[in-house]
Amino acid sequence: MLSLFDAGTFVEMGAYIRRRGDKENEAYDAVLTGYGSVDGKLAFAFVQDSDKNAGALDCVGAEKISRLYKQAVKVGAPVIGVLDGAGAVVYDGASALAAYGKVMKCVSDASGIIPQIAYISGICLGMAATVAAMFDVTVAVENVSELYVNTPAGKLDANGTVAVYSETDADAVATVRMLVDLLPRNNKDVAAIDPTDDIGRPVASVSTDFKPAYLADHMTVMNLYNGFGTDVSTFLTRMGGISVGVVSLNGKLTAKGARKAARLVSFCDSFSIPVVTLVDSEGVDTAADADLASALGKLAKAYITANTAKVTAVIGKAYGAAFTLMGSRSLGADLALATPESVISVMDPETAVAFVWNDKITPEKSRGEVEAEWKKIYASATIAAESGDIDDIVPAEELRARIISALYMLAEKADGMPDRKHGVPTL
Repeated sequence: MLSLFDAGTFVEMGAYIRRRGDKENEAYDAVLTGYGSVDGKLAFAFVQDSDKNAGALDCVGAEKISRLYKQAVKVGAPVIGVLDGAGAVVYDGASALAAYGKVMKCVSDASGIIPQIAYISGICLGMAATVAAMFDVTVAVENVSELYVNTPAGKLDANGTVAVYSETDADAVATVRMLVDLLPRNNKDVAAIDPTDDIGRPVASVSTDFKPAYLADHMTVMNLYNGFGTDVSTFLTRMGGISVGVVSLNGKLTAKGARKAARLVSFCDSFSIPVVTLVDSEGVDTAADADLASALGKLAKAYITANTAKVTAVIGKAYGAAFTLMGSRSLGADLALATPESVISVMDPETAVAFVWNDKITPEKSRGEVEAEWKKIYASATIAAESGDIDDIVPAEELRARIISALYMLAEKADGMPDRKHGVPTL
């Protein structure tokens, strides 16, 4: 617990609340609660102590967690849950089951109000696993953390349960502290802009191995859900000192990738964190999961309903539904950019030529030349800009500076139309 907080800042809550044991005068406390400072930012935490009755939760522990949540929501500060317990106290019967229900309600009621980070420091089974899954971000430790309802299920980043796997406990603690630093204190918090990296720093061009991390301050990012929906990368970082969520599609969009992107967009919107979307895709993987249509619907809805600042950049190909679904202007993006080399088309140019321009291929004009002509006339970034679907064409080297400029412009973005008493009449 203490390693999560700045030295000397942790204050325990409910220090004298204990559960009576079986022996006379025996009392123990399987849940520790308190608050402190994380890099100068107030945060609350509860810890299941596996050394006390295997960390099993009972009504006493649930009451302590409930009190902590009430205080955290009241002052608007994040909650860190350190989970390491063997389920519920079995001989408590219905009271033990109700204890987990009480904690679940706390987590649910606080969702979207304050950030919630779960740190699986050991075993997390039964209903505790359900609690962990309800948190905003779940951090686990390689070969240490166990998270399951009934039987062990191996690494859980493959199914989207764990957002970040750390190699050691120390790395996990550092990850949790970094998350607290990156995220706002609550959904009304206005994040400070504190650039520590050159805003105008040029980044590598698309043709020279462009990577999304190049856009980040100091090229430092926190990847989330690496093992789930690998066609989409999602991470938290800073750009120009502003905390942002980044969704990067590289390849054909799958159902898992769509759900992963939708999850980050919705999370960021809950706390007014700007979303930057990067697109380089040949379209949707129609051979993917059976629930593809449902997943794409969730993705579209996430972008449409998100009121936070949204900036999208096409950095390569954007074919078919991938262009529309990945934060396009038509779904409500505040700004849509494209690099000069981008190809934006209903279908890939090769297929388009085979369908409608096959007769243009002659001994004098090769297929490659015809396809290049198609790209210029129907699939270029310029054509998309002329229709208003792209706001500007920006060299990849300047993309970081332009995105940051847009984020600064959108920093005070209003939620809907601003209120007014009446218009100003003419003289």
